[in-house]
Amino acid sequence: MAGDLRIRMAAPEDAVALARLRFAFRSEMNAAIEPEDAFVARCAAWMRPRLEAPGAWRCWMAESAAGIEGNIWLQLIEKLPNPVSELELHGYITNVFVRPEARGAGAGALLLEAALGHCREQDVDSVILWPSERSRQLYARHGFAVRDDLMEAILDPGRDLH
Repeated sequence: MAGDLRIRMAAPEDAVALARLRFAFRSEMNAAIEPEDAFVARCAAWMRPRLEAPGAWRCWMAESAAGIEGNIWLQLIEKLPNPVSELELHGYITNVFVRPEARGAGAGALLLEAALGHCREQDVDSVILWPSERSRQLYARHGFAVRDDLMEAILDPGRDLH
């Protein structure tokens, strides 16, 4: 399948398919508390305007003859201006997902390379993400490492949507 894969930027008309991938990704990790159709409608409504015009969000999709195999989302985060030789953008990679039946064929690596290539073109200083246990090796192969100078405060461990 690797030779069959094509990576492209997502467009607004991809929002429903991407929302379905998001539901598959998150409900694979935890039990969904929202019906799929309601979530897809809500998520697609959030995604569509972010895919319309170049802004802080970008999404790439991996496609094959069978359809959409996976996606990766990137948010560019502005840093405050500074007077030293340090680039003034961060990247936040999220929602990296490849359909279970397409895993192991290189889609994740191709998606990650597309996002990191964009970060390099945009002069991004550093890129952060929260890996799953399964994805750690992929990210390590692309230069990601666990750091001891980054802290996180979890303000809400979960929420009820109703």
